[in-house]
Amino acid sequence: MGENGEFRGWEELIPDALGLIFRNLPLQEILTVIPRVCKSWGRAVAGPYCWQEINIEEWSQRCKSDQLDRMLQMLISRSCGSFRKLSVSGLSNESIFSLIANHAGSLRSLELPRSEISDPIVEQVAGRLCNLTFLDLSYCKRIGSRALEAFGKQCKSLIGLRRAMHPLEVADKVCQDDEAYAIACTMPKLRHLEMAYLLLTTRGVLEILTRCTNLEFLDVRGCWEINIDEKLLREKFTGLKVLGPNIVDCFERNFWSDCSDYSDSSDYSWDFMDDGVGVYEGESDDDGVWDDEHGLQGLEVRFYGGGFNEAYSAFDWPPSP
Repeated sequence: MGENGEFRGWEELIPDALGLIFRNLPLQEILTVIPRVCKSWGRAVAGPYCWQEINIEEWSQRCKSDQLDRMLQMLISRSCGSFRKLSVSGLSNESIFSLIANHAGSLRSLELPRSEISDPIVEQVAGRLCNLTFLDLSYCKRIGSRALEAFGKQCKSLIGLRRAMHPLEVADKVCQDDEAYAIACTMPKLRHLEMAYLLLTTRGVLEILTRCTNLEFLDVRGCWEINIDEKLLREKFTGLKVLGPNIVDCFERNFWSDCSDYSDSSDYSWDFMDDGVGVYEGESDDDGVWDDEHGLQGLEVRFYGGGFNEAYSAFDWPPSP
């Protein structure tokens, strides 16, 4: 409230408070609606406060690769290197992965499912991701033990790893115990590990259990070659919860689902501007990522005019009730 007992307007909130509020909105609303409300809101969206956590995983699953590249370039630029969490699906080129690593000084949680990254690029840039505490490399077909070893050696604070695969993606492999050994030898602080559907043996999993002494949760659903005595688990690995290898009450959300029993709100879920001219000063770079019918799916478009620049004229907000 103000000095005279009157409520302060939303436009008077400090940028970091606005950023906390705007993070709860859909991506398209943040980029195309919020900047048009008032100048202070436009500045908040153009600055780093809205982009401490960049979560575009859902949007990235239905956009084109060039749209995804432009979106990441824009949001990373706006964050000014201060983003702590990044969730994106399907990186299609390694230059964008390098861009992420080059601005990852504050990054703690990195989720890159279904991305086309390789062992050599991970070995090249892993040192710039040294502050990571959680990493998701699920369904990344082009990486293996070398990439996991590189992450483990460089990311000394890593406590959560998700490395689930789809059964069809590992059908041509003989054994993936080399990934288990890489994890066991380089990630001793792990508490949470998901390795669903990897082709692991009992020996590989026991190596992880022996070396990762802080482990609290292990997901080995679909790892059919594993056979660990329950009595041994209770006696030697007290407090460890093991899920699998049998699949029980699994719900397939979509073709690529990892059948996870744990949602983002679960006990086992880990939450850990050179952009050019502002929206009120000239043309923005937000438009390119929405420039085809696929990117605009579900977005209501209205034309009002009223003083905004032409670049935003197609993305007005609905009238107030």
